[in-house]
Amino acid sequence: MPRRFLQRYMPKPDTLKRQRSLRFIAPLIADPGLWLLTRRSVANAFSVGLFCAMLPIPFQMVVAALGARLSRCNLALSVGLVWVTNPLTMPLIFYVNYRIGTFLLGAPAREAPSRISTRWIAEQMHDILPPLLLGSLITALVLAIVANIGIRLIWRWHVSHNWKRRRLKRRRRRARIESEFDD
Repeated sequence: MPRRFLQRYMPKPDTLKRQRSLRFIAPLIADPGLWLLTRRSVANAFSVGLFCAMLPIPFQMVVAALGARLSRCNLALSVGLVWVTNPLTMPLIFYVNYRIGTFLLGAPAREAPSRISTRWIAEQMHDILPPLLLGSLITALVLAIVANIGIRLIWRWHVSHNWKRRRLKRRRRRARIESEFDD
């Protein structure tokens, strides 16, 4: 995984510590282990962030930050990946999670009215919540595992690709130097 690419878009810990609104989590931000960009820390950050993103709970970013702290992974990536479920994608993602939950429970899916309102959702919450939670949990676990394995494989491929490229450059340089001496 290109470390420079990730570092370009990640916030700096010192900048975050100076913000008045984030002073209450300054001890959390101050831990340098939460800002490392290693294969393990990035893969685990993807797992934590995507797991939290799939859960239909409030304060997903706080949960992701606590998960990053517990798993000693990259804090910025964990919290940033929660935004996979943003106001535009959340209805679709949670609907798919609900349908997965109804499939796993063997329950019929509720038909949505022509106009969905918060009142309709509140009235149907008793029937909607169990399949939504189960589907969200299963989706979160599968996505976290796949993301972790995928990031580790991509990172490993990138490193081995760079090694091969360097080896090829060295061979070309040696061949060029040898050809200069042969002349």
